[in-house]
Amino acid sequence: MAATELDQVVNLCKRRGFVYPSAEIYGGFRSSYDYGPLGSLMLRNVREAWIRTMVQQRDDVVLIDAAILAPPQVFEASGHLANFSDPLVDCTKCKQRFREDHLVELGGGPDLCPNCGAKGSFTAARAFNLMFKTYAGPVEGSGAEVYMRPETAQGMFVNFTNVQQTSRKKPPFGIAQVGKSFRNEITPGNFIFRTREFEQMELEFFVPPAESAKWYEYWCNARLQWYIDLGIPAEMLTLRPHDADELSHYSSGTSDIEFLYPWGWGELEGVAQRTDYDLTQHSNHSGQKLDYFDQANNERYIPYVIEPAAGVNRAMAAFLLAAYDEDEIDGEQRSILRLHPRLAPYKVAVLPLSKKDTLTPLARKIYASLADRYMVDYDDTQSIGKRYRRQDEVGTPLCVTVDFESLEDGAVTIRDRDTTQQVRVPIESLVGEVGARLGF
Repeated sequence: MAATELDQVVNLCKRRGFVYPSAEIYGGFRSSYDYGPLGSLMLRNVREAWIRTMVQQRDDVVLIDAAILAPPQVFEASGHLANFSDPLVDCTKCKQRFREDHLVELGGGPDLCPNCGAKGSFTAARAFNLMFKTYAGPVEGSGAEVYMRPETAQGMFVNFTNVQQTSRKKPPFGIAQVGKSFRNEITPGNFIFRTREFEQMELEFFVPPAESAKWYEYWCNARLQWYIDLGIPAEMLTLRPHDADELSHYSSGTSDIEFLYPWGWGELEGVAQRTDYDLTQHSNHSGQKLDYFDQANNERYIPYVIEPAAGVNRAMAAFLLAAYDEDEIDGEQRSILRLHPRLAPYKVAVLPLSKKDTLTPLARKIYASLADRYMVDYDDTQSIGKRYRRQDEVGTPLCVTVDFESLEDGAVTIRDRDTTQQVRVPIESLVGEVGARLGF
C-alpha cells in the first residue's frame, strides 16, 4: 500500500468515526487517539475475536483482569526498572529527540538527523526508561512511587498460584488478559501503530520445561493463522525470528509476526520463550513459592512460559489497511473496507427505501429483530445508492433494504458488500439468513 493510500485510510477513519486525534479542539495531543463510534466497536470486535479463539474455544486457558498500577517491587523483580529502556539521542541543531535504533525508520541514519538533515549532530546515546511513574496517596516522594504497567504480563505472573489453584489447571495451561498498557515512547508515530497508551492482548502459557520448544512452535503457527483466518492475506504476513542481539533480557527465543505496513514490514505480534525467568524472579523477590508440583511424576518444577503478545490497536490498524480497497460499480468509484464479518463495526444495516410512515414501522421492527443478535445500523437519509456506498466504506457486510413491496410480499432485499449481489428473502427467515451469510 502506497503512502497516499495510508492517508486515505487515515482520512476515512476520521471522516467515518473510527479514530479521532485526541484533544483536537486544543490542537491535539501527539500520538494519542480517541476511538469514535465505529472505532470503539471495531476495537471491541478485535478483543472479542481474540478472546473467542484464545479462551472461549480452549479448555486450557483462563482469563483475568489485573490492576494497571503496581508497586516498584513488581518491576524490580521483572527487570523493567533496570532494563526497560531505549537508547535516546538528541540532535544538537534542531533539538529534536529520537530513539537511536529508529533513525533509519524515520528517514535519517546513524549520522543524519531525520528532522533537519544535519550530519554528525547527535549527542551520545543514553538510556531512557519507558515506564510512566506516578504516586499513590497524597504525599509525593520515596516510598509513594507506583508505576503504570508497560505490559499486562506481570499481573499474570504474580497471580500464577492464585489462578492455578482456583481454576485447578495444570501445565500446560494459560492465563490470558486484555487491557491497557503505557510506555513513554521517545518517537511514537505511524498513526495508531505506536502510541504511548495502547491496549494489549497477551497470553502467558505455562508449560513443563521439556515441552517449551514444542509449544513455542505451536503458538508461532497458531497466532500467524489467526490473522489469516480474519482476512489478512498471507503474503502481507511473515514470521521473523529475532537475532541474538534483539532478544529481551527474559527471552531465550522470540519471533515476530510482521505485517507489511505502508512504510514496510513491522511488528504485529511477538511470540517469546520467557523460560522460567519471570516466576523465578518474582519468587526470589517476594519470598513466595511460584512453582508447580506434578503428582503424576512426583516432581516439583517452575514452569517455562510461552508468551504471544499482541496489540489491539496495532491489530486494528493492520486489519483496516489490509481491508481497504477501491473498485468501480456501474462506472462509479467506490471505497470499501473488506473487513471480516467478526471485525466489522456493524454486521448489517437496515435501509428503508423511504422515510414515509408507511415503511418506518416495518423497518424498525426488522431492525429490532436483528439488533437482538447483531450490531445493526439504521439509515434512512439520502438516496439508497449513497447509503450503500456509505455502508461499503465502513465495512458493513450486509444491507437489508425495506421497500414498498415488503408490505405486500413480506420480503426484503439483502445486498452483499463485496459482490453487490442482491437477493429477496422472506422477513420471517431474515435473522437466520443473515446469520448464515455472516458465518456465525
